[in-house]
Amino acid sequence: MTENAHDDVSGKIEQVIGAQVRHYRTAQNLSSAELAARTGLSKGMISKIETASTSCSLTTLQRLADGLAIPVTALFRGADTDRDATFTKSGAGSVTVRSGTQHGHEYRVLGALKGRSDALEPTLVTLTDASDVFPLFQHPGTEFIFLLSGRMVYGHGPYEYTMESGDSLLLDGEGPHGPLDLLELPITFLAVAAR
Repeated sequence: MTENAHDDVSGKIEQVIGAQVRHYRTAQNLSSAELAARTGLSKGMISKIETASTSCSLTTLQRLADGLAIPVTALFRGADTDRDATFTKSGAGSVTVRSGTQHGHEYRVLGALKGRSDALEPTLVTLTDASDVFPLFQHPGTEFIFLLSGRMVYGHGPYEYTMESGDSLLLDGEGPHGPLDLLELPITFLAVAAR
């Protein structure tokens, strides 16, 4: 690691700590002077910490955490911000082939996280005049269905639900499920599976 890279990392940690101290202090309606009195630090030191103008010792971090009545780890929240996210513009997303595709159904995956077996799988499903009812799905985990437009009868195990725009259904994916009767086309629904 170069010296400049090291400075970037340490500066980032100080900014995160400063932002967290300010966040927790203001959330508790504490002035800098009140936090200084609680921690035994000077008001000037509190200001330097909040503006990331100084590095904190471990003792200072513990004093701040005690003064704010939070765990020390809360002061580092956000330091490891390199997290996976997927942003999908309207009308975008990858179209995938599933068992319903051959029956005129379109499945547009709205996002996926790399290497996460426990991640949600949001899919926009569109059923049109060309769509047929097809065999039901079964999979581990749960699924949430939110009907955006149209009307359909959705089956889950022995039960049938007549769904209209705005209706939702949360189900156990192990039970056979899927559209049974397409009542008003086009039908668009959001299906979010969690495995």
